[in-house]
Amino acid sequence: MNTDHFGNIAAYLPDMARRQPDTIAVYCPQGRFSPQQHYSSYSYAELELKSNQMAAILDHAGVGRGVRTVLMVTPSLDFFALTFALFKVGAVPVLVDPGIGTKNLKTCLEEAQPTAFIGIPKAHLARRLFGWARNSLSVLITTGSRLWFDEQSLPRLLAQNKSHVKFDPVEPGPDETAAILFTSGSTGVPKGVVYTHQNFLAQVKALKEIYQIQPGEIDLPTFPLFALFAPALGMTSVIPQMDFTRPGKVDPQKIIAAIERFQVTTMFGSPALIRRVALYGNQQGIRLSSLKRAISAGAPVAATTLEQFRRLMPEDACIHTPYGATEALPVSSIDSTTILEQTRQLTEQGFGVCVGRPVPGVDVGIIPITEEPVPQFKVDSLLDVGDIGEIVVSGEQVTRCYFNRAESTRLAKIEDLENMRFFHRMGDLGYIDDEGRIWFCGRKSHRVISAEETLFTVPCEGVFNTHPQIFRTALVGVEIDTKRVPLICVELEPGIDRGQHQKIIEDLRKIAGNFDHTAQIRNFLIHPEFPVDIRHNAKIFREKLAIWAQQQVQS
Repeated sequence: MNTDHFGNIAAYLPDMARRQPDTIAVYCPQGRFSPQQHYSSYSYAELELKSNQMAAILDHAGVGRGVRTVLMVTPSLDFFALTFALFKVGAVPVLVDPGIGTKNLKTCLEEAQPTAFIGIPKAHLARRLFGWARNSLSVLITTGSRLWFDEQSLPRLLAQNKSHVKFDPVEPGPDETAAILFTSGSTGVPKGVVYTHQNFLAQVKALKEIYQIQPGEIDLPTFPLFALFAPALGMTSVIPQMDFTRPGKVDPQKIIAAIERFQVTTMFGSPALIRRVALYGNQQGIRLSSLKRAISAGAPVAATTLEQFRRLMPEDACIHTPYGATEALPVSSIDSTTILEQTRQLTEQGFGVCVGRPVPGVDVGIIPITEEPVPQFKVDSLLDVGDIGEIVVSGEQVTRCYFNRAESTRLAKIEDLENMRFFHRMGDLGYIDDEGRIWFCGRKSHRVISAEETLFTVPCEGVFNTHPQIFRTALVGVEIDTKRVPLICVELEPGIDRGQHQKIIEDLRKIAGNFDHTAQIRNFLIHPEFPVDIRHNAKIFREKLAIWAQQQVQS
């Protein structure tokens, strides 16, 4: 499939509708789950037709090229048809995780200054109740029945326009905005990341090249936006029944049932979801014979989780863990075989987590740690092999700016005038080894600076996570007797009796003494359940843990 000429990510859909019109593009569950779960579906031809009809309706309603449009529709056939319709007309979908909370949602939507709002009735109710973007919205479309006179009903508009509409996707300029995707807000108020169609197309190219995905494969994306890449990759998407804001609480039986029913070949899941499915699958002796690959991102995946999930898969299958962020994905990738056979031992000794080599077309460097803007990229400022600093990346899938966040953009981007490009500062710390692999050492904002030394989260936590009764740990800094000192918060595996807590802490103090970089850590607290991000339920909110830990040591 030669698609180099495509400028609009939506152009893949009509191309697939011509090539394989009867192939199912997407399956979506309907109603309550049961062993005979009913799924509705669109073939590529049906999705193309429905998105064309919606594109014509949107265009007539004033949702056209450059119109920023909030899309708050649950994963469904309408969600996919609407998203492609928005891309086709050249509108700019504004996508925010609803789980970030009403306060953050209001802030994000005020920043985005949308003109249009397309949502389910519940979303429109919240919009009115909380005053989301009330000063900028002029086009209101509901996917259900109208609640107010200023709304237009999409089902009613579709009923009035049942003709076979042809709607050619607009041809965007190279720097024209395609979408605004908000970050998960794991390190503060979510920021709107400006995507161009070229960013999306570069992502598709990278995913296809790295994972060798072939047309005709079946995909289970437990992060709905990833399903939008399926037409570009010639895949069928199966949307599982789950609460997409709580992947860590997913019912593993529903995931496994979908994989087995549709003979899924590829699945994406956050580390929290992968762990939950792996634990259940191992208990039940499940074997997922159709899976060729699993992809997990959002946070480092524990080696024990990789081992457990790997047991569910065929011998020649693999788990891939790409590294990246909303602003730049993928940056690098590594597979479970490499982790389990080569890098795991080093992680457990405090060397950080290996996230693999940069993907083709992406350049990665390490710069000195600083909180200040870095206006110009200088090759001679890059750190040597093995030195820990901030990870910076450049490539076609790397986004250029945040929307209405000039200061955030200034802090995050570095101009490389000599090579007519720019670098994005990941906000992550790490180093590059002598084999060209990237090692992740944690967020820059999470490092703990004491009077004696600077400690990085992932290298410290890696040595304590080896304890068999520990699920995960988190390094934070607290004030004790006017001194800033490191402290390790501990989340135990389920079912550990409180009477064992002191013995576990004594074990951890012994482990700390075995490594130079953890020898000064003497403070440990057991926490019932770490706060985590909404999107993946895997990134630990160390800022919240630090506040909790400070309260504990003062009480």
